[in-house]
Amino acid sequence: MIKARQDGLLFMLLASLLLILVGCFGINTMGDFRVFFYSTRCLLQHHDPYQPSAVEQVYLAAAAERPQPDPMGTAETPKIALLICFPNALPFIAPFALLPWGLANVLWMMLVDASLILPAWMIWRTGSQTAPALCGGLAALLLLNSITLPILGNFAALEVGLCVAAVCCFLAERYSAAGVLCLAIALILKPQDAGFIWLYFLLAGGIRRRRALQSLALFALLSLPGLLWIAPVAPHWPQELHANLLAGSAHGMLNDPTPFTANQAATAMILSLQTVFSFFWNDARLYNLAAWLLCAPFLLAWAAMTLRARFTPRRAWFALAAISALSMLPTYHRSHDAKLLLLAIPACATLWIEGRRSRWLALTLTAASMILTGELPLTLMVRFTQYLHLDTARLGGKMLTIALSRPAPLILLATALFYLWAYLRQSGGLGESPAAELKGTGFSPYIKSSQNNGL
Repeated sequence: MIKARQDGLLFMLLASLLLILVGCFGINTMGDFRVFFYSTRCLLQHHDPYQPSAVEQVYLAAAAERPQPDPMGTAETPKIALLICFPNALPFIAPFALLPWGLANVLWMMLVDASLILPAWMIWRTGSQTAPALCGGLAALLLLNSITLPILGNFAALEVGLCVAAVCCFLAERYSAAGVLCLAIALILKPQDAGFIWLYFLLAGGIRRRRALQSLALFALLSLPGLLWIAPVAPHWPQELHANLLAGSAHGMLNDPTPFTANQAATAMILSLQTVFSFFWNDARLYNLAAWLLCAPFLLAWAAMTLRARFTPRRAWFALAAISALSMLPTYHRSHDAKLLLLAIPACATLWIEGRRSRWLALTLTAASMILTGELPLTLMVRFTQYLHLDTARLGGKMLTIALSRPAPLILLATALFYLWAYLRQSGGLGESPAAELKGTGFSPYIKSSQNNGL
């Protein structure tokens, strides 16, 4: 165990140092952060941040501190001009927007690094007494596959860190106030990601439901400043936000999920099943409907199991593992959102240390989902597929192209279904014995907590 703990610690240290080092090399890029930075600065100057022309003027006026061109090769002006987040998130960017770009850039990169590294260490620490090498290896793998996040500066890094912190606080029933605050801010920054984590605690009942309702109340309270701030400047911001979303997902744009766009690498970063179904129907109404029809039964089954089963920390990790993958599939998510798969590591380690026959499948799916949702592996897969010149006019060619160029939604679906099946077993739906239900979670901080609360 001492050797395994040392190995896990070494994995984590090396991955953390590499993530920080890569972020330092990409300090002048911060493509996503530029969107938040200049849009918030636009609002600080009492202009509408959802109007592309207004944000462009603020950006061009800051010529002295303009960052270097984006090495990813995307056009700067459209990327700077389109804001697609809710206004309640902008007050959190305001302190950075008041600073010069260079200083704000450095501070934001440090915040992104901390938001990725600290939750990875929290997950490793939970399993350091029982499966330290496995938890350390998987957490390090996810960190290594997150090296573009400090370069982009996306909200996803902060949202992942806040969600993991909230989950650990709620399951251990320690520092509950901090957990409530973390989940409330995560809901503000990326409700499409944190919303399903919040929903789990709401459905789980008991003290978990109380924490979810407290987070919702705090979310509403913390949202007021942003909504009051935007109201006199941009009273029609909902329509403008909707227009920006439609413009970004139009054919040929960065968020276009269809295979007919020129920027295939950008489309491959989209994790939702729309990128798969669009090979068969080039109609947003059809591929959106198909994605929801496929995911809805599994989401309902997950919700029903959560309502029916008695809460234990062990079951909670399996529920969170399933929803961390499943929530990426029906709606628009990009590869950086998949870092939420950190929540799948405890469930994977639980199966591993119990020696179940499915432990290798759990490890394979978890590791593969972390690898195949990374920006660099997806880019390489797209390049490789383009060299093959596959015939997409036939069904066989379409299926092979999907498997090679859109692996992320497929592996996420397989991972979600596996952990949903494991969650069903934990809930007694497939004949799991009562003794197995009372078995420990494999993570000492949570065993003590559940015993103290009569669970």
